[in-house]
Amino acid sequence: MKIQVVKNQISRQDLKEIMKEYAGDFVKAVVDVQLEIMAVGGEFHSDEEVLLMEQEKSARENTWGVNLWPEKSGEDFIEFDSMINLKPFYGNRTRNVDNVQIQEKIKQIVNKLVKE
Repeated sequence: MKIQVVKNQISRQDLKEIMKEYAGDFVKAVVDVQLEIMAVGGEFHSDEEVLLMEQEKSARENTWGVNLWPEKSGEDFIEFDSMINLKPFYGNRTRNVDNVQIQEKIKQIVNKLVKE
């Protein structure tokens, strides 16, 4: 599966198709909180992050890895867990997104980009 940069919208059905390609229950995504875009469809968050950095000129401090669960809703739809979130230089020392304001920004962007 080719990694897709989502600037407008992607449907939950499209996410389910991506999910099936990896025989999993979720889709890895990287959200750029500055550009308000995301990349989906990679096997690793790091691949998506590199694509955003090279193609869209994203900055490392603005990219955050999440897992999207297309068959879930509400708070269960987005999971903040990725190795790329380990950014001690930027104050994030876990695989989670520790800053609640960044979490909220990620939720806003994902909810804007993913249509039902």
